[in-house]
Amino acid sequence: MNWQEFTALLVLATAMSFSPGPNTTLSTALAANGGLPRAMRFIVAVPVGWTLLLALCAAGIGALVTAAPMLRLAIKGLGIAYLLWLAFKLSSSGTLGQADGKRLDVGFGQGVMLQFVNIKASLLALTLVAGWIAGRPDALHRFAIVAPVMLTYAFASNFLYALIGALLRDWLSHGARLLWFNRAMAAVLVLTAYWMFET
Repeated sequence: MNWQEFTALLVLATAMSFSPGPNTTLSTALAANGGLPRAMRFIVAVPVGWTLLLALCAAGIGALVTAAPMLRLAIKGLGIAYLLWLAFKLSSSGTLGQADGKRLDVGFGQGVMLQFVNIKASLLALTLVAGWIAGRPDALHRFAIVAPVMLTYAFASNFLYALIGALLRDWLSHGARLLWFNRAMAAVLVLTAYWMFET
């Protein structure tokens, strides 16, 4: 992989990883409601799940899903349903700690599995495989470069969003601020689900 390809990879990684999506929205909401330590399970789960997704796409599973419309539709439906369920749980959480215990508890396993029904993550994985890995004589070497870069960006972006959420905790603890913050985060999840439905 030459430096031009690597630079293009970094640009794509930055744009896709740091733009809002289901992962960053949940990282922010989990940290705002339960604190940064509580959100770390999900923050670590995202790069783990995403790397597994990238590996499966590089192995050809992504092409199989793309070629099977009913399977793709089922995965999309699961993703939309899960995001709407999370949005519902989040939208009714109005006190600190309520969302992490009773309303919104997204652990490591759920964080890993979310990557497999996250259309944004799937599209990025397929783009990376098509543009940087598939059909190249040094495909394994390229995967060994792309995977750690994307793993690092996935962790960094979710940690940054969670840090912002954690820093807002004190401010959100007054009045109905947290409720409205959670409803705004829920609205982002609903919009993401709508975008998934349209793609």
